[in-house]
Amino acid sequence: MKIWDKFAHWTKEDFVEYFQKNSLLSKGSTNSKTAKNTRETRILYLAPAFQNSTGKTVCSHASKGCTDSCLFSAGRGAFQSVQVARSRRTEFFILYRLSFLFFLYCEIRDFDEKMKKAGKIGAVRLNGTSDLDFVYLFESLLQIRILDEFQNLVFYDYTKNPARVKRYKVSKYNLCFSRSECNDKDTLQVLSNGGTVSVVFREDELPDTWNGFRVVDGDKRDDLMLDNRNVVLGLRAKGKAKKDVSGFVI
Repeated sequence: MKIWDKFAHWTKEDFVEYFQKNSLLSKGSTNSKTAKNTRETRILYLAPAFQNSTGKTVCSHASKGCTDSCLFSAGRGAFQSVQVARSRRTEFFILYRLSFLFFLYCEIRDFDEKMKKAGKIGAVRLNGTSDLDFVYLFESLLQIRILDEFQNLVFYDYTKNPARVKRYKVSKYNLCFSRSECNDKDTLQVLSNGGTVSVVFREDELPDTWNGFRVVDGDKRDDLMLDNRNVVLGLRAKGKAKKDVSGFVI
């Protein structure tokens, strides 16, 4: 039985009723890496790749190495209850996208208001285990420009879509391009254009440079990309990635 089979009988009303009482966004404190962020953070976790009832991917540019090494089941993701929660959100997104986006918008709005009252800037990562252009989806489907509307929030993500990196190069949406075993050309192009990339290394001791660009320890905190530009965020192989032979891990 697949996890998403648990929701095969759910109607739109069932999803709406559930998410009126339960959040789509998780607090950064629930993840060991985002808990280290210098900004209060909210993050959205979905079931990655093709792990949903329709077989539609939420990670359009994922390579085989990326899929095999995915951190979906790492950390808290190893618990079935967490995987079920992520699958439930994904089914809501896939099947009832407009309603999902409306609920997501309301949660982001509430977080922005909280940060405004506190006189702080919060951070939002909408792709904890997915690779979707939510900025575009909000604008095209709901006519909402979240980057303009929420003045007390910054948005950041990892992506394997080089076009998306280029699209949001000058905006409040900070994107770090993720290297895989089959996108070295795009990776170096992003770096040459002043962007930031993440690279997974096998050894615990990260190199000082990679292809002539400075390497910073990307495991120190999740929002490091907001404060470092045109560098390599070095990540240490974790979970399944430790056994990678595809070239995804260097």
